[in-house]
Amino acid sequence: MSPHTAAGGIELTIALAVVKTLILILGGVITYFTFKAYRRTRRRELGLLAAGFGTVTLGVALAGLMFELLEVSLAAGILIESLLVLVGFGVIAYSLHVD
Repeated sequence: MSPHTAAGGIELTIALAVVKTLILILGGVITYFTFKAYRRTRRRELGLLAAGFGTVTLGVALAGLMFELLEVSLAAGILIESLLVLVGFGVIAYSLHVD
């Protein structure tokens, strides 16, 4: 089936929603366990790591929600997602460098 047909577009949309949901679940689990480790140890780098993973996960979730529910343009949604992922990765990188 061609990706340009309506049925192919629906299948692609469903696949994208499934993948984004799985990313949200896995990102949430990683963020939870990292934050739990931070609460146990009170180590700053673990707190930053949890914040970084949370920001990346938020970016993935927020982009889809904005596009589907708030009718923000796809390009704006992708830009917001990319900015949050960039910030999240920056925080993760910083957390790995903190003493």
